[in-house]
Amino acid sequence: MLLHTLSFALPGLLRRLAEMLEIDAGLLLRRSLRLVAIWLVAWLVVKGVNLLARRIVKAVDDGDDRYMTLKEKRGYTLAQLFKSVGLFVVLTFALILSLGVFVNVTPLLAGAGVLGLAVSFGAQSLVKDFFAGFFILLEDQFSVGDVVDIENRSGVVERMTLRLTQVRSLDGTLHSIPNGTITAVSNRTRGWSRAVVEVAVAYGTDVDRAMDVLRDEVGSFAQDEEWALMLDGPPEVWGVEALGDSAVTIRTVTRTRPGQQWAVGRELRRRFKNRLDREGIEIPFPQRSVHVRVDQAPGLPGVADAAARAAVGGTE
Repeated sequence: MLLHTLSFALPGLLRRLAEMLEIDAGLLLRRSLRLVAIWLVAWLVVKGVNLLARRIVKAVDDGDDRYMTLKEKRGYTLAQLFKSVGLFVVLTFALILSLGVFVNVTPLLAGAGVLGLAVSFGAQSLVKDFFAGFFILLEDQFSVGDVVDIENRSGVVERMTLRLTQVRSLDGTLHSIPNGTITAVSNRTRGWSRAVVEVAVAYGTDVDRAMDVLRDEVGSFAQDEEWALMLDGPPEVWGVEALGDSAVTIRTVTRTRPGQQWAVGRELRRRFKNRLDREGIEIPFPQRSVHVRVDQAPGLPGVADAAARAAVGGTE
């Protein structure tokens, strides 16, 4: 009913508008139809771009939501870039074609080229951001879902465009970093990762026995079906890493799938604590012996002896 009403009312509206603008009604109708067609095609193209972006994401999805593979991260990144660049290009062409319906856009385009050249000199940082973003994507330095350190900011890459990169830190803060300011990137989840877990045992412990216990425990850990999927190699006990003030430090390393080093490290620490408790191997706390010498004060017998007994052998 609404469309039927509009079909009768629209010619009259266009006729009155043409009379107000003092132009031919038929010309106004043709231009209006061209304008509607331009934006209809633009809307269809945007829908197609979004559909293609979803197809890219679906094509790289392996169905395992526990971690993102390098292929999945790359696909999500390209999908985001495709949507943002596609929307910008479609809207730009739609606006130019819409202006061309009413005016000759050739002089405007020539003037826009000169204006764009002038603006580029004043917006060199913006141009630098776009070029830097292009090479970041071309060289695949990082992707959406990677855990990175960029310009003293650490977190998960949540969004990427040619102009900026957005990183979500552990406390939920979203950092927006212009690509042109990125001089160095540390990617913690590219290719493979490594969980480094160090265990401190008391000096009175048989170190060789402690290392055998840790080797047995990491061997059992590697056989666990749930955790074995996160590993990219067998866990290793490298040996004594440091002789501290009150403990001997033994280092273990485990190569993991990208991004799984933190979960693996937490689980290993839990298992090591429980196993060392069962084996009676002490995980020491910092200790210090203090020896105090107090001279006997005249007329105060027993003061020095009491002070010495209270101080010697104290811990902190």
